[in-house]
Amino acid sequence: MDQKLLAESILNQIDLNAQEKELFFSFVKLKKVKKKQVLLLEGDVSRYALFVVSGCLRSYCVDENGSPYIQQFAPEGWWIGDMYSLITGKPGHLVVDAIFDSEIAMIAKVDLNRLYKEIPQLNIYFRILAENALVYYQSRAMENLRLTARERYERFCTRYPSLIACLPQKQVAAYIGVTPEFLSKMLNQ
Repeated sequence: MDQKLLAESILNQIDLNAQEKELFFSFVKLKKVKKKQVLLLEGDVSRYALFVVSGCLRSYCVDENGSPYIQQFAPEGWWIGDMYSLITGKPGHLVVDAIFDSEIAMIAKVDLNRLYKEIPQLNIYFRILAENALVYYQSRAMENLRLTARERYERFCTRYPSLIACLPQKQVAAYIGVTPEFLSKMLNQ
């Protein structure tokens, strides 16, 4: 598996010398995951930050009726996980699984904490990721409160243009907060 995409993601934000890059990647574990493979269950403590090298992951919670509510899709080049659990060390609320066969890069939280001390620039990179995640989740919350289903669908298309053609409608419906039947009717109007 290629670490090039992760290196590009990091180097687009910060500068690392060859020794720092080598140290960082010595802690990165690469893993292939199959479609529908679960990486994190609700109630688990998240111990890894996950970067999608190829494929697509999603994070979601399930309501009392068994209906999923997708919080995030993570196509190639995106980070994903249960930030609450990763940061607090407490059991999480999200499930993370693979929508397609995927390749991921994983870095353990304990290793990240060590690397923050040894490579201070990584603090900046992961702070930028955390800030972007905060903006994303705040935007999602406001969209769910203020926008119509059609407007939420349009935002989905803008946010995830590479996924529009390849995701099943039930996945898109779970992301925008409607039933698959409602989404189908809405798109056919």
